[in-house]
Amino acid sequence: MNQELIINSTPNEVVIALLNDKRLVELHREKNNSQFAVGDIYLGKAKKVMTGLNAAFIDVGYEKDAFLHYLDLGPQANSLIKYVEQVQAGKQNSSNLMYFKNEPDIKKDGKINDIIKSGQNVLVQVAKEPISAKGPRITTEISLAGRYLVLIPFAEKISVSSKIRDNEEKRRLKDLMVSIKPKNFGVIVRTVAENQTVAELENDLNDLIKRWDDCFKMLKTNQPPIRLLGEADRTNVILRDFLNSTFNAIHVSDPKVFDVLKSYVKTIAPDKVDIVKQYTGKIPIFDAYGIEKQIKSLFGKTVHMKSGAYLVIEHTEALHVFDVNSGNRAKSDSSQEENALEVNLEAAVEVARQLKLRDMGGIIVVDFIDMHSADNKKLLFDRLKDEMKSDRAKHNILPPSKFGLIQITRQRLRPEVNVEVLETCPSCNGTGKVQPSLLFVDQIENALRFIIKEQNQKSITLQVHPYIAAFITKGGFLRSKQYKWYFEHKQWIKLQGISSLGFMEYKFLTKDLEEIVI
Repeated sequence: MNQELIINSTPNEVVIALLNDKRLVELHREKNNSQFAVGDIYLGKAKKVMTGLNAAFIDVGYEKDAFLHYLDLGPQANSLIKYVEQVQAGKQNSSNLMYFKNEPDIKKDGKINDIIKSGQNVLVQVAKEPISAKGPRITTEISLAGRYLVLIPFAEKISVSSKIRDNEEKRRLKDLMVSIKPKNFGVIVRTVAENQTVAELENDLNDLIKRWDDCFKMLKTNQPPIRLLGEADRTNVILRDFLNSTFNAIHVSDPKVFDVLKSYVKTIAPDKVDIVKQYTGKIPIFDAYGIEKQIKSLFGKTVHMKSGAYLVIEHTEALHVFDVNSGNRAKSDSSQEENALEVNLEAAVEVARQLKLRDMGGIIVVDFIDMHSADNKKLLFDRLKDEMKSDRAKHNILPPSKFGLIQITRQRLRPEVNVEVLETCPSCNGTGKVQPSLLFVDQIENALRFIIKEQNQKSITLQVHPYIAAFITKGGFLRSKQYKWYFEHKQWIKLQGISSLGFMEYKFLTKDLEEIVI
């Protein structure tokens, strides 16, 4: 698989697009100087301790207090609280935990008021970003993620990713961690650490220990609410999590971001430093790589698929709903069950892509086209599970119900990515909306393909607005869209520019000038 990262930096935000074989699969928008991101560490103050909820509300500087449930305290919550008290009282003069005496683990079924008191200073980490009317969700189980390792203060356990199958390699990594990790720190060895050298792993560990030391220095001299340690910016986080042998290019539009990324890649993967390239073209980077067009086609209420089938996506506060429609996809030589299966399998791939692309979380319901065969239902369920395997967010998929619905729960960590794709109509000054003009010619081509292949029409005339007609004939002999259609369909499509038609309006006519109904 060919993976590319395209990074468009503006004064207000950085937009990151992840492409797999030129197809957009993830889109991340990171506001400059954004706070309360997943992984950020804050010193907060307990405002309310709610015994009925078994949770506390912590002031971390957000307009709404952060939510801390007892189950999010982590077993070493008392050790962390003791550490904060000692650091701020001047009794703990080093970030090193070698001589720090851990407190016993808290009870799994304990009460929040036994651990957290109102007015108490608490060191917390953002587990879920603020979403809608809710404040951040936080945890006291602090972890620092690096390229190869995750460092967990106040723990001693060493874990190796279960995705590393080689038992000999697992033993090597575990033995190595035992020999180099500091006392009172636990370590999780990530999948990408497999077959890495001792020097690489030790460098990563040292970087994480330095970050913990930075947190200690901030804790020593500050009072809540304050951010002590920010997670690496989103660009670096994505590189950290994704950079592997399949990455062949990282294109960056901003020179400053380019320098930062070049330096970061040089640190984590020196052999790949040449894949970071600065984009210097005159047109916007997302237009140059075809990303803007994909965004327009993928973030609307209706998402069309290559076969002619489409998804309709609706959102509510409680859940997201996908409705699968066959559109003009049905083949006359196939049974209804076969058509339904083909459309559903294609839709399963697109649903999995949309969930990652929009970062949709919570409850998702997919209304697939009804099928009667139990084997076909199982085939659909297996396809959806396979497509979701690459999704890093925790999720659970239930088999199709008797109504043909598949229910999915997906971990919600950040607000959903939402891109407004409808454009203001130039004919009505904004009183209505039309489909994106960027996709208009694609829509005409899809309709033309259907008319010729499925309806077997000949001698077709296409009527469009004169501006659109000029675009279709642009380039002249052999280079225009009109000639492209001739070579594709083996027949000449007559073109008429009609001023009375709207910009986004078109008609297909037969040789008898009767309108073809699609």
